[in-house]
Amino acid sequence: MKLTIPFYLHKAGAGFPSPATDYLEEDIDLNMHLIKNVPATFIIRVQGKSMNNVGIQDGDLLVVDRSLKPKNFSTVVANVHDELVVKSFIKSKDCQFLTSGSRRIEDKISINNESDVSIWGVVTYVIHATY
Repeated sequence: MKLTIPFYLHKAGAGFPSPATDYLEEDIDLNMHLIKNVPATFIIRVQGKSMNNVGIQDGDLLVVDRSLKPKNFSTVVANVHDELVVKSFIKSKDCQFLTSGSRRIEDKISINNESDVSIWGVVTYVIHATY
């Protein structure tokens, strides 16, 4: 599905407005810029505040690519005991686990020989909600 929206040539400044803000470049297709592998990509809304420390907030939209393998410290969407969660993927010499940034060992979810835990995809973009 092609979805285009107007794209302004002028950048949005944090100071005083520019008289050039009326000039449009052309429509922009966000799919083209945000999605590399269309059949393997989905968007999901975040619920909760456990990932605030990595910049992911309640209500944000995540662009997730299921074809990517997570790297160390990747943000992932995982199925943990039949519940989708957003976590950081951590890989050390002898184990792999998911965390929300907490240093408490009981907050870490081991994914080494855990049949009820699977990585669904790697988060490639975060779209912050401002409402």
